[in-house]
Amino acid sequence: MTPIHLPGRVAIPSLPEQTRTPPSLTALESFNTAPADEVRPALLACLHSPRWADRIADHRPYPDIDSLLAASDEAAYDLSPGDLTQALAGETLPVLPPDVYGAAHTALSAASAAYEARFGHAFVICVDGLPPNEALDQALAGIRSRLANDPEEERVVAAEELRHLARARLLELLRGAGNCATSHNEPASGK
Repeated sequence: MTPIHLPGRVAIPSLPEQTRTPPSLTALESFNTAPADEVRPALLACLHSPRWADRIADHRPYPDIDSLLAASDEAAYDLSPGDLTQALAGETLPVLPPDVYGAAHTALSAASAAYEARFGHAFVICVDGLPPNEALDQALAGIRSRLANDPEEERVVAAEELRHLARARLLELLRGAGNCATSHNEPASGK
């Protein structure tokens, strides 16, 4: 069965928890020493904000992974409204597992369209570490509950979810997963 692509945009990391291993220090060394023109595109795949990517790349080397993640958080907290809009605009829907039933696709598609109509940007939620079937349920529950937020409140929630996504994708980058972000246009390697 071929992977199913949903219309709309929702960010859901796609690797199940059992395939995740801690990044190695050699991965951090490689990240710290790689040329900026190689690191920047990978960082932009983690969070679609040039300001965030430049800041992370410019402050290398990081002594350890916790320092890198702290820098990522700080840079994400400092995103301007324009940076946040740009980062949200770059989010796309990943390939969902082929065994996910059609009704879930329809429900997620409809909820995503309602969310984008209400807030003017993609729905993002970090479900890092959840199995794919639970991630879909969490995304559906999250989108439905967040539709009740006022736009200002939702922008704060979306910014926090982007921060979580950036951390998860940055860790995947260091683990050597290839593509930080999985989208319907660019599936992650090994998929």
